[in-house]
Amino acid sequence: MDWIFDGGRPCLDFVNTLRDRHLSGRELLTEPAALAEWLLAAGHADRRHRVTADDLALALQLREAIDRLARGLTHAADVRLVNKIAADLPVPHLRIDADGPRREVRCSAGPIKAVLAELAADAIDLVASGGVVRICAFDDCGVRFHDASPKHNRQWCSMTRCGNRAKARAHYARRKSNS
Repeated sequence: MDWIFDGGRPCLDFVNTLRDRHLSGRELLTEPAALAEWLLAAGHADRRHRVTADDLALALQLREAIDRLARGLTHAADVRLVNKIAADLPVPHLRIDADGPRREVRCSAGPIKAVLAELAADAIDLVASGGVVRICAFDDCGVRFHDASPKHNRQWCSMTRCGNRAKARAHYARRKSNS
């Protein structure tokens, strides 16, 4: 699959599973297996988990809510959804047994909802911190990314992909106009 992990934040990498938003959109999470594949590729799972159609539907709702919130659109329904999903965040517990104390993480919601909770929590951190989210300036990209540059003037999702293509295109245009 054509996954891109240039968002700078896990929640934005998740948002970028809907490509070409500036056009008609190209959905990469077309079936539960695609979400399972993305979770593995993104490092949110150490093995392929079984994803249900309900998991996928919830994931797509979360993804769009995160996108709107990251763009500064604060719809109450999106805030409620993100908060509700984040509430399933796995929490550590101290367990003491014959082997001594150890940290144990429990999530009664299951592994898929636990990952969605992590993505929701990351979105909360991004929005609450006032993080700057941009859309790649390359005309046929549209990837969302967190602009953590000192002056908040980053233009491209990735210099190696879009930045170089934009610079090559500009160079070609200059050479063509000088001929």
